[in-house]
Amino acid sequence: MEKWKFQGNQGLKSSAVSVRGVFNVLMQSISKEKEVVHLCRVDPTDNPLFSADPVAAHAVSTAAHSGNFNGYPPTFGLPQARRAIAEYLSRDLPNKLSAEDVYVTVGATQAIEIILPSVFATPGANILLPRPGFPQYETRAALCGLEVRHFDLLPNSSWEVDIDSLEALADDKTMAMVLISPSNPCGNVFTYQHLKRVAETARKLGIFVISDEVYAHIAFGSNPFVPMGVFSSIVPVITLGSISKRWIIPGWRFGWIATCDPHGIFQKTGIAANIESYMEITNDPPTFMQVQINLSQIEGIADDVDFCVKLAKEESLLILPGVIVGLKNWLRVSFGLERSAIEEGLNRLKAFCLRHAKMSQQISA
Repeated sequence: MEKWKFQGNQGLKSSAVSVRGVFNVLMQSISKEKEVVHLCRVDPTDNPLFSADPVAAHAVSTAAHSGNFNGYPPTFGLPQARRAIAEYLSRDLPNKLSAEDVYVTVGATQAIEIILPSVFATPGANILLPRPGFPQYETRAALCGLEVRHFDLLPNSSWEVDIDSLEALADDKTMAMVLISPSNPCGNVFTYQHLKRVAETARKLGIFVISDEVYAHIAFGSNPFVPMGVFSSIVPVITLGSISKRWIIPGWRFGWIATCDPHGIFQKTGIAANIESYMEITNDPPTFMQVQINLSQIEGIADDVDFCVKLAKEESLLILPGVIVGLKNWLRVSFGLERSAIEEGLNRLKAFCLRHAKMSQQISA
């Protein structure tokens, strides 16, 4: 038998259970003799009683028909979208958020995908997750090589966090804890007093809180929803949210990351910069080509970055240096625009190259 050096991530086996996966297994096992009753519904839109709010549908329809939002948005989201989210969240917070505190994501799932790898760079780092909890966190942690430690939610105490368990689990490699409020899967809503105690405990441990608030404002009973950002003056908080549940539109995949940090701790520790750097890793369409620079034929150009900087200064022509994708002394030329602009750009590029060509090359040209 041949031996291969690669294998699947073994760490994922312990976190491979997903809500959707189990739901699919159950659907394959149902009896055909009775009508199915869904008490484990995964998608609220499966129920004809629930439909997308007309306000949301109208807003998206208007935006789509305007033709103003068909291009690639900025990496962190459209400024007006970030500003709107900041204003929306700030209604319930003592310390108001700005657009710069918000990063738009493809649903809350991508927010999880971004947060865990972007903030846990310390070798041997661990994260504290609630048990019961949402399995996506454990799966993503396994992919990041993060150690997961579970603190308990107490069923006989309205599923509150077991503070003693939380404190016992933390050590000098613990970076953060995740809190899901309102809770998924328990359905409880944490009280103001309990959330404050969690915040004080996190501060004592020197960790920050990732607060998953996808179910914000879907709260019933005597406990009103309280965002964890209310306690951001005690401990820095990263809030994850989306429009999926409140507006019954999970398929639209629109979410956000918000940093609630009035003391600027995320800036001082580099967490904010890490989030932005991770989000800058984007996939662009194949409307580009890579061109290698022959530096031996050009005067006064040190490398691809120098080439692009001088090209911009002399010709107002923007081309990206290949070093950004790991190809030093190459150029990344995008041609996803009209023909006349491509021709004008190539003419300017030619003029620049001739201007900087070594004498022997100018003579031959």
